[in-house]
Amino acid sequence: MPDAMQGREAVELLERTRAVVTPQLRAAVESLPGPMRRVAMYHFGWERADGTPADGQAGKAIRPALVLAAATALGGRPDAAVRAAAAVELVHNFTLLHDDVIDADATRHHRPTVWTVFGTPDAIIVGDALHALALRLIADDGHPAATAASARIAACVIELCAGQQADCAFEHRAPQDVTLDECLAMAMAKTGALLGCACALGALYAGAGEEEVAAMDAFGREAGLAFQLIDDLIGIWGDPGHTGKPAGADLAAHKKSLPVVAALGSGTPAAAELAALYRGPMGADAVRRAADAVDRAGGRDWAQIHAADRMARAVDHLARAVPDLTAAGELLALAEFVTRRSR
Repeated sequence: MPDAMQGREAVELLERTRAVVTPQLRAAVESLPGPMRRVAMYHFGWERADGTPADGQAGKAIRPALVLAAATALGGRPDAAVRAAAAVELVHNFTLLHDDVIDADATRHHRPTVWTVFGTPDAIIVGDALHALALRLIADDGHPAATAASARIAACVIELCAGQQADCAFEHRAPQDVTLDECLAMAMAKTGALLGCACALGALYAGAGEEEVAAMDAFGREAGLAFQLIDDLIGIWGDPGHTGKPAGADLAAHKKSLPVVAALGSGTPAAAELAALYRGPMGADAVRRAADAVDRAGGRDWAQIHAADRMARAVDHLARAVPDLTAAGELLALAEFVTRRSR
C-alpha cells in the first residue's frame, strides 16, 4: 500500500476510533467525584481550567486504535473491544499526568499541564484515579476476555512503572555511563509495553489463541520502540508549533534519550562535546549546540535506521498472527503513520 494511502487510512481510523471511544472515556471521567472530574476534564481538553466547556480532543487515539485494529485483523468485532480500547487510553493518560510531574513539563498539547494549573498533588491523584477507571471499565465488561485483559493491563502498568523508574535513574548517572542496551530496555518497558498490551487486548477480544496474542503483543512492542525512537527525534528537532513543547525540550532536561545515548557512545569528537554540554546548564544556545552534536555524532541517523529495523521486526511478528497481511491493513497503516510522523 502506498505511503499516502496508508496515511489517509490511518487518519480515518483514528477519527473513527475517537468517535466510538470518546463517549466511553467521557462517561468514565464524568463518574469521578467533582474535584477530580474537573481536573481530568481539563487534562483531556474537554474543559478549560475554570470548568467551562472546551473543544479539545483527547489525544491522537493511537493506542485505542491499535486495540480495535488488532481485533479486526484477527476476525473479531471491533465494537466488542471499545471498552478495552478506552481502558488502554485511560492508562496512557494516567502515565502522561505522572510523567508531566516527574519531568516538570509545563505544556502539553499547547496548554499548561495539569500540575502547573491545579498543583502536583491533584495531578498525581487524578492520574491514580484514571488508572483505577481503566481497571473498572474492564472489570464491568461482560466479555469473556475481560479477566485476561485485566491481568494484561496490570502487568503492563508494572512494566511501565519499571521503565519510568529506569528513566529517572538515568538522570542521576554521568552522560556516558548509560548504555544503549539499557536505554533500549527502558524504552521497550516505558513505551513498547503499552502498545504491545493494546494489540494483545485486541487479539484477546477477537478470541485469538495464546500464540496469536503473544505475536500481536510482540508486534506492538516492536512498533512501540520504533514509535519511541521517532518520538525522541521529535523531542530534539520537533517543531514547537506542532509539538506544543519548546524546541529541544529533551536536551534542555538533560534527557538520555535513544539518539543522545547512541551519539554519546559513538566515540567521536562530537560525542565528547555532547558529554561536556550534558554536564552543565542547558540554556538555549547550549541546546542548539547539543542538537548539532547529536547529529554530527550519528545519533539522528542511528535512530532513523533503528526505527526502520524495529518496524521490520514488528511486521515479522504480525505475520505470525495474521499470515495474510492484507487482513492487517489497518494495523500496518497505523504503524506506518506513527513511525513516519515528524511532529
